[in-house]
Amino acid sequence: MSDKAVITCALNGVLTDPKQHNVPVTPEQMAREAKAAFDAGASVMHIHLRQQAPGKGHLPSWEVAVSKEIQQAIREACPGVIINHTSGVSGPNYSGALDCIRETKPEIAACNAGSLNYLKVKADNNWAWPPMMFDNAVEKVKDYLDVMKAVGTIPEFECFDVGIVRCVGMYNQVGMYKGPLEYNFVMGVASGMPSDPELLPILIRLKRPEANFQVTAIGREEIWPLHQRCAELGGHLRTGLEDTFYLADGKKVTSNGQLIEAVAACARRAGREIASPAEARKIFGTNR
Repeated sequence: MSDKAVITCALNGVLTDPKQHNVPVTPEQMAREAKAAFDAGASVMHIHLRQQAPGKGHLPSWEVAVSKEIQQAIREACPGVIINHTSGVSGPNYSGALDCIRETKPEIAACNAGSLNYLKVKADNNWAWPPMMFDNAVEKVKDYLDVMKAVGTIPEFECFDVGIVRCVGMYNQVGMYKGPLEYNFVMGVASGMPSDPELLPILIRLKRPEANFQVTAIGREEIWPLHQRCAELGGHLRTGLEDTFYLADGKKVTSNGQLIEAVAACARRAGREIASPAEARKIFGTNR
């Protein structure tokens, strides 16, 4: 267990529509939201890229130039901050994500460690969106890991289900990846692991003993007991407008900073201090 809790802010996500929700899109908006999160205690900024043309901010982008511009704006606003770059792409064409990691060399990048049927059912018993497969075959995972190794980026293994947690150990066992291990237990996706605090000790038991872990808790006010339990069990913490818009009292937030303040309070209630960017680098083993 680390005495210091590293806080990651997931600034904007890929599914949230800026026409409906107050998520940042442009480099200026990303930097402003990152600064609010940084000032509240976040040392790591997890970024997604959006198309920059007017009216297109709800669509993902994999333009290297967009990634570079957003990262530069965030780094200027938040001295010493750590960038955690998205990599999630469904389908066989993920060259853009590989290019962004290869060309920008972020300290950390998401590595989705297994496949998931990405489903949700509405109250009227119809699909919330057409059923889709978030495909992350072993060959795809290896491509990401090879690029990350080449540029010195640490993978954060995104685990959407219990079996995917176990897969990460196998990747390490067969030599697909050797280096600092970071697990991200993604909890709250309707077709994945529930945001249940009682599940967390099982996941911790299944990870590699030496590995760091954090929780991505997706949902509304029901996710906050999970954040608190994660802090108590020694995990690192993540929240942001990608994951939720709601505080524990049901209040809807307007900025990432409000969410980071709340998750930092979880750490302090567990008797833990908040890690600085320099301390986070030491904990995660990044040499940049």
